[in-house]
Amino acid sequence: MKPFAGMALVSCFLIRIPAVFAAVFLFWGCSVSSKMMGHLSDTIVNNDDPAMVEAGAPAYLLMIDSLISQDPEDKNLLTTAALLYTAYADVFVTDETRSKKLAAKALNYAEKALCLSDKLACRLTEKSYDDVASAVDSLDEDSLPALFSLGAAWSGWIMANTDDFNALADISRIEDIMTKVVQLDETYRDGAAYLYLGTLATFLPPALGGRPEQGRVFFEKAIALSNGKNLMAKVMYARLYAKMMFDRPLHDRLLTEVLAADPVAAGYTLMNTHARQQAKVLLDAADDYF
Repeated sequence: MKPFAGMALVSCFLIRIPAVFAAVFLFWGCSVSSKMMGHLSDTIVNNDDPAMVEAGAPAYLLMIDSLISQDPEDKNLLTTAALLYTAYADVFVTDETRSKKLAAKALNYAEKALCLSDKLACRLTEKSYDDVASAVDSLDEDSLPALFSLGAAWSGWIMANTDDFNALADISRIEDIMTKVVQLDETYRDGAAYLYLGTLATFLPPALGGRPEQGRVFFEKAIALSNGKNLMAKVMYARLYAKMMFDRPLHDRLLTEVLAADPVAAGYTLMNTHARQQAKVLLDAADDYF
């Protein structure tokens, strides 16, 4: 699993969409589609079949593109599209060229959404670090959904372009974005921003600038704010922090807790199903690592 894949799963999931749903979306327009998308999102995150989600994702993405082509300045649609493309590219796409293309599309949607939320935050990927930090610092809660989607999409874009040193240099910008999300509302998406911050802090070893102990704090916050329902937070905690610190007792405890937990939880079932699969893989390979 890619380092950011768990976070993409936190952000959103995809589901197979019957053709009749797509037709209704296109016929009635965005006012109805936004409401229906909300209902579909509930169905998505409570689905326990990742294979169905993977198989149906392309049709859903094309439908979202169609809706945006009808209303290119709907920041809610753009925000949703950014999260959907990020999740799909990060979790399901293994082809490098395709992954880069989809991640770039997600980032473009997210940039447009944030620009529509606040004109001072337009075209952030083209600005200097200081300009990005200043623009992000000026945002308020009205920009929170678009800001979070930009942080998620930008993270996905970095992971799709790890062969580009310039892309890796953008990590500090993601940290600023997710730190601002936490400042605005640390409970947003049950503390999902902390999962990003934890991953960013443990993405590199200490010798290269990593901050594992800070990452540990972030992971524990993500777990606490979800009331333990977010099993992926424990998987990422074990995979990134516990393995880096060669802390096998913590590693095995976290993953054992994931496997013992009931994956069915409102809003988390699909993600938890995937988390349990990853936990088993990590536990089975533990003897080879520690």
